[in-house]
Amino acid sequence: MRDETGPSRLESWERRTELPLLGVSLVYLAGYAVRVLAWAAPEVWRDAALAVVIAAWAVFAADYTARLALSGEGPHFVRSHWLDSLVLVLPLLRPLRLVRLYTAEQRRRTDQPWLSLYARVMAYAGVSSLLLAFTAALAVYHAERLAPGATIRTFGDSLWWSASAITTVGYGDVTPVTLLGRVVAVGLMVCGLALLGAVTGSFSSWLIEVFRREGRDTPRPPEG
Repeated sequence: MRDETGPSRLESWERRTELPLLGVSLVYLAGYAVRVLAWAAPEVWRDAALAVVIAAWAVFAADYTARLALSGEGPHFVRSHWLDSLVLVLPLLRPLRLVRLYTAEQRRRTDQPWLSLYARVMAYAGVSSLLLAFTAALAVYHAERLAPGATIRTFGDSLWWSASAITTVGYGDVTPVTLLGRVVAVGLMVCGLALLGAVTGSFSSWLIEVFRREGRDTPRPPEG
């Protein structure tokens, strides 16, 4: 029987669980959305949504524990896999691991990648921006809806604020007033700047590569 090393066992576990865990993360997000948005619904529906959220988080915790044990790294795993550790504390960020799903699927293929490097960066940044904006809007709406002096009273207000914050526009017509809302706002603005920089850099690199390729392919006029 082949004795696998820690990293190989961890990679094998991640290949088998990445897609199911993505589904669980979407279920978690849906449960949280129901819990936040259906505040006027019967209590039984809100309790059911809370149960879904807790069950999904328990799955994430079990997966994290399994990968910690399989890695053989001990406490160092928390630092070397900081994104996984952060996602365990903030499960709403779990869909951001879509890039890990792409990598896991790509390992199974022997031909060329589905997307070029530039397209992958821009696609991942775009999907990440949408997910971050939506989850931040949910969190801020949850914190601000009943706060004294709040300007974010509806989920539409929260979506508008989230879109302006992640794009670093910041109109200022609606702003969080609670501590939790402002913490979410800072995180969203930092992530927005990082994603905007990634997209801008990738697009610029792609243009430079296109122009360089056109320059090589264009025949030079004869001298003299």
